Amino acid sequence: MGHRLSKITTRTGDAGDTGLGDGTRVPKHNPRIAALGDLDELNSAIGLVLAEEVPPELREALGEVQQDLLDLGGEVSIPGHSILKEERILALEGRLESWNAGLAPLKEFILPGGTRAAAVAHLARTVCRRAERSLVALAQHEKVADAGRRYLNRLSDLLFVAARLLNRHAGRSDVQWKHERQRD
Repeated sequence: MGHRLSKITTRTGDAGDTGLGDGTRVPKHNPRIAALGDLDELNSAIGLVLAEEVPPELREALGEVQQDLLDLGGEVSIPGHSILKEERILALEGRLESWNAGLAPLKEFILPGGTRAAAVAHLARTVCRRAERSLVALAQHEKVADAGRRYLNRLSDLLFVAARLLNRHAGRSDVQWKHERQRD
């Protein structure tokens, strides 16, 4: 990579366009740029989860996810490019199965919350769903590799389970939705 990022302020986007990884200039409202922004926000949200106290296994897994998200961003930034491999999706699925196996089955919906770490994981999950929608919207107009969409779909499930694990790790319960509560 060398000194690629040695100059941060370039002024090249002042007119409302930006460069893709292949050098193409596109408007900043382009669906590809929206997808890239949502992936960046997702990576930042996962960074917030990692700023909390999390078990080592979760820390390692989410650190790998952050690397995968940068790969996916690189893929999206270069039209027609493919970086993310099937093995990364399978890794998420394996962790998801393993983590979920130790949790009690859900009988009701749960609310985002419990501990701060769990709430932030739920926030990351919702950002992940938005990033997935952005990638699907982009694929309606341009060719996008399927692996990224599938990865984000699994990742949102993993973040849901991670939130539950974070509550359990802290000795807290999930916040149950009370569907038959009294309403004023």
